[in-house]
Amino acid sequence: MRVDRVFTKARLATMAGNTPYGVIDDGAIAIRDGRIVWIGDASDAPDCDDVEALEGRWVTPALVDCHTHIVFAGDRSNEFEKRLAGVSYETIAREGGGIVSTVKAVRAAGAADLAASALSRLDPLIQEGLGTIEIKTGYGLNFESELNMLKAIRSLGLVTGLRVQSTLLAAHAIPPEYAGKADAYIDDVCIPLVREAAREGLADAVDAYCEGIAFSPEQTRRVFDAAKEAGLAIKLHADQLSDLGGASLAADYGALSADHLEYTTKAGIVDMSRSGTVAVLLPGAFYMLNETRKPPVEAMRKAGVPMAVATDANPGTSPILSLLTSANMACTLFGLTVEEALAGITREGARALGFQNEIGTLEVGKRCDLAVWDVDHLPQLIQWVGARPLHGRVLSGEWA
Repeated sequence: MRVDRVFTKARLATMAGNTPYGVIDDGAIAIRDGRIVWIGDASDAPDCDDVEALEGRWVTPALVDCHTHIVFAGDRSNEFEKRLAGVSYETIAREGGGIVSTVKAVRAAGAADLAASALSRLDPLIQEGLGTIEIKTGYGLNFESELNMLKAIRSLGLVTGLRVQSTLLAAHAIPPEYAGKADAYIDDVCIPLVREAAREGLADAVDAYCEGIAFSPEQTRRVFDAAKEAGLAIKLHADQLSDLGGASLAADYGALSADHLEYTTKAGIVDMSRSGTVAVLLPGAFYMLNETRKPPVEAMRKAGVPMAVATDANPGTSPILSLLTSANMACTLFGLTVEEALAGITREGARALGFQNEIGTLEVGKRCDLAVWDVDHLPQLIQWVGARPLHGRVLSGEWA
């Protein structure tokens, strides 16, 4: 077997198979053309001129942050103070704060400015082993600014070497100029944007915010019909603040994921299980909004619904730039096991983006994206808050 490189003397958490974490204690990985072509015990590794011993370090798949809003402009720290004073997020949004308050700054920025400001926010995630990230639009809320956001997102993948999923979220909020005219906004802006983003190859997926302060299920369906016609994948902000049947709606469209899910019912869980839609848990938003209604994790676990974990990094409701901290919160706030949390930011995060055949586990045929860790035991990755245990990242078989 011809191989380009072999990493050996590693403790591999493959996140595949039927054993806890898919561990191979003294393992090796052989790479050809950026992909894994062999994995197993180090003593059986194929011959290669380029062999690198990892000195017994733990190796996992590179991390996946499958829900972020990391491209934006402006500042919303004043909302943090308001929430501490007891003002609800829904009240802030209805008074012109929240998502809409970011719009003015984004509309004043060009694609290059948006990308440049996002780079500093990506850096902490990269330092924690990030290999893949999803980034949404949704702060432009008009044709030109949403396209600028998509262009900024695309450029970030080129600049950083990360695998980036670009998601059009024009149906994020109703802009001031369309106040009281949500249906017209869908017709005039959202649907034409779906078609143009698909035509230009700027978006991989379409998302919407189905909530009482945003868009109704019927309006969401119209956006998703356009997305299906354009051949784009579907995701949904669902059941965060109330039960509008978002999980079932997402399942009806075969969505990659339904995200938040604090108010999801048993019927929604059954529908997600049937469709294979991933539940994306966002404990950062739950924490920052001081919510008390938790997503029904045990019911999802029993139904076999895959559960991913993401930062939801955004300027208002989840200003969190640590995927490992989000995994810790998923355990301490929502009751995930450490193994479920680690799977949530690797294997299931990849599934939530439709990338499960490419990344997320260490298996033959997949891209060799690795995170190499200076920890003695895997649970330390999730236990510690603020630690920087990363030794290094490997993307497509090369040190990044």
